[in-house]
This record gives sequence, C-alpha cells and structure tokens, in this order.
Amino acid sequence: MNNVKIGIVIPAHNEEAYIAQCLAALQSAISQLPPFSMVHTLVVLDSCTDETLSIVKAAGVNYLCCDYQCVGQVRDIGIRHAIANGATWLACTDADSVVHSDWLVQQMEHMTHQVTHMICGVVDIDNWDHLAPKTRDDYLAHYQDKMGHCHIHGANLSFSTEAYLAVGGFSPLLCHEDVDLVKRFEVHGYDITWSNRVRVKTSSRLKARTSEGFAAFLTNLEQNNLH
Repeated sequence: MNNVKIGIVIPAHNEEAYIAQCLAALQSAISQLPPFSMVHTLVVLDSCTDETLSIVKAAGVNYLCCDYQCVGQVRDIGIRHAIANGATWLACTDADSVVHSDWLVQQMEHMTHQVTHMICGVVDIDNWDHLAPKTRDDYLAHYQDKMGHCHIHGANLSFSTEAYLAVGGFSPLLCHEDVDLVKRFEVHGYDITWSNRVRVKTSSRLKARTSEGFAAFLTNLEQNNLH
C-alpha cells in the first residue's frame, strides 16, 4: 500500500475539552505506519468560539475554519480539501473520539487482503460511570462488536477518494450524513468492509451536538432507564 495517500478529516465545534486527546491519538496511529507513509491530518473548525483553534495550532495540525453549523458540509469541505492535496484514502473520526493506535494499520490491512472501497469501524464508550448500569447493559445488548456488524459511525468511517467522488460525497445534512453516505455506496455497488478491528473510543457525553446523533442516542437510553 505504498502508493496510498491518507487524508484524515476531523470536524470540530467547540471541542476544547477533547481535541488535544484526539490529535495525540491520531499521531500515535500515524506513527504505527511504515516509514515515509503519506498522511495529511486536517481539522475543520465549524463556528468555534472556544479554544479549539488554539489547541489545534499548538499541536501543529493543519486546519480550516468555516461557519456552516452543519456536520455534513463540514466533513465534505474537509475531505475535498484533502483530496485536492492528493489523498487517495480518506479516514474520518470526530474531535471527541480517540482512535486506537492500530487504527490506520488495520485499515491498510483490510485494503491489502480484500477489495474494499469503504470501511465501517466500531466504537467503544470511554466512560460508563455517569450512566445508569442498565443503560450500559441495554447499549451492549444492542451493539454488535464483531466482523460483519451493521453499525455506522462518522467517528470511524473511511473510504476511497474515487468512490467518494463518484457517489457525490457527504450531503449537507445536520445529522445522519454518515448513514446517507454509506447507503449511497451500497446503492452504487461499492465493496464495504464492516470491521471490528478498526476501533475508536468515543465520548459518552450526553450533551448532544445534534438532535439525533450518538450523544442523543445515549441520552434517550439513559432517560428511559431513569423513569
């Protein structure tokens, strides 16, 4: 996979509490790749009013600033910027998430051993302590942590540049932009790998950025268990 140029894109909206840990984990994952691997990391700051930008600058990571307040648009502008800089493989995560150290290595392994145009990875929850025990039980009963799972997370989604452009990229959606993109890959007949070897740890915060995102899903589980 010496000819693969990886573009990592992270949308961020007021993520000063999480972004440093996110970027440190990405650097660790990059360091696991063979020497001279080509990787470009980009944070797209959307309407940030906190110290997220200062933290990104201090980390020496490239960034764009925008004012879309729309995660679909934010992901798309970042990915198209990465493509313009030569990326042939795009890896998406979120600013409140921490990728495993072999996150990129596992993606390259999948691409080496099988035809794949997209990889849908899994997520672990970073902390259950502030949630009801039954919330954890309900979540784990629902979640399929196995190869061939059916989960879609924008925090752990990667794909080829060629396929991304062919299906039209992320739509300007406030949420479920990841589900929409995966469905269009399926409709166009692209090969998707549903992997639990490509892993990300994500925040269990209940303060949702969107009304139907992952935090909202956890919030609904928690509220159901507190009644």
